Amino acid sequence: MNLIFDWLFAEYQNTPTHFVVLEVIAIVFGFLSVLFSKKDNILVFPTGIISTSIFVYILYQYSLLGDMMINAYYFIMSIYGWYVWTRKVDDSHFVPIERSSKKENLQSILIFTATCIFVCIVYETFDKWDGWVTYMDVLTTGIFFVGMWLMAKKRLENWIYWIVGDLISIPLYYYKGLTFTSFQYILFTIIAVYGFIAWKKHLNKPKTSLLE
Repeated sequence: MNLIFDWLFAEYQNTPTHFVVLEVIAIVFGFLSVLFSKKDNILVFPTGIISTSIFVYILYQYSLLGDMMINAYYFIMSIYGWYVWTRKVDDSHFVPIERSSKKENLQSILIFTATCIFVCIVYETFDKWDGWVTYMDVLTTGIFFVGMWLMAKKRLENWIYWIVGDLISIPLYYYKGLTFTSFQYILFTIIAVYGFIAWKKHLNKPKTSLLE
């Protein structure tokens, strides 16, 4: 048991206590946000806003610029998604889950490419290149930017991007020293798979309540 405990917390030996507490709080709200997303529940956005705002602060302190920008973008897209999800198609039904159109698939490619280029420029400008970790950070930033955009628009394909990005993030965050966050992404991957299945069952079926 001691070996497991030491393995889990070894990366936190020199970390200030308030950083650990903030990380745990951000993870809890992030986990709740993903669960609400799976359920097609509007609470995905307020819980996500709390989580991302905390992670923006933490990741800035760790100089993880790509990850920080992901969470800042999540914060903005959560506000946008909150607006989109609350729109109605008639007097009693809200916007339904739909598949991405060909135009949106093309836009996804453009968003991914533009995001990766932008993050590369940021890393080059601030001289933050650090081997393979930086390249993976650029990749996941592009993937998650597209995933969040599609989720805000209620497109089924958002889950595919989350699954791929989460799988990459599991070893990446552990390597970076954020052990709890790494475990969070294991749970995120599992929920994303179930989220895809759940959303697929409710394609093109407008809801009468966003809190179910």
